Amino acid sequence: MAAAPTPAPLPALGAHVAQEDPVGEALARGAAHVQVFLGDPQSYKGPALRHDGGLAGLRAAAEEAGVGIYVHAPYVINVATTNNRVRIPSRKLLQQHVDAAAELGALGVVVHGGHVGKDVDPAVGVDNWRKAVDATDLKVPLLLENTAGGEGAMARRLDRLAEVWEAIAGCEQADRVGFCLDTCHAHAGGIELDQVVERVRAITGRIDLLHCNDSRDDFDSGADRHASVGAGRIGADVLADLVRAAGAPVVLETPGGAEEHRADMEALRSRL
Repeated sequence: MAAAPTPAPLPALGAHVAQEDPVGEALARGAAHVQVFLGDPQSYKGPALRHDGGLAGLRAAAEEAGVGIYVHAPYVINVATTNNRVRIPSRKLLQQHVDAAAELGALGVVVHGGHVGKDVDPAVGVDNWRKAVDATDLKVPLLLENTAGGEGAMARRLDRLAEVWEAIAGCEQADRVGFCLDTCHAHAGGIELDQVVERVRAITGRIDLLHCNDSRDDFDSGADRHASVGAGRIGADVLADLVRAAGAPVVLETPGGAEEHRADMEALRSRL
């Protein structure tokens, strides 16, 4: 009798946590890694980590504990826009966060795809993404994340994402750009989840990180409102299927603290 196949290892699970004590937050959740902001996510001010030891202290603590760290760039960054008063500061802020993430020893920097105005040709936004990648010194991987709303969005619909990815492919640093798939954003953005992993991989060739979030809102609502695993319109079984299919490290951006995140992790593990 042939031996049973060895099961694939479970993807590593983590969560987005407060930046004051990311390692302690990771240990409280039994998380392999965490995701943090480096300051105010709604500000154009540069990174200002609220950790007593600063970037060097957090790096040392994380390395000692064996905890990986992902950095989420500020929400205000929009490198696609034609508005110079937003695009130029966005590029500067993105570089600052990549530099800080490198100092931190981070696994990558997650950034939203951004958008152009309703009267702007989306092709301009696509080319602005190419220019941003060329202009940024990617000392750590840059993980482009799909978003939930906006018709001028660069990463809501897969056809637009394909245009962005094709443009980035011509950049010298193309191999430093990865993809972060957010399940809530995909659902709310109108992408059917039963084939989303395969369709994204057909475009990008990779999924480097999975933001595993349920959604409070209906399919194609355009609303970015996360829910705990099994407490939204996607459901725990579908989310577990996506975790299995993606085979990438997982970050929960779900509501609550350590107790709620441990429950979310258990809901996934019990199905995997």
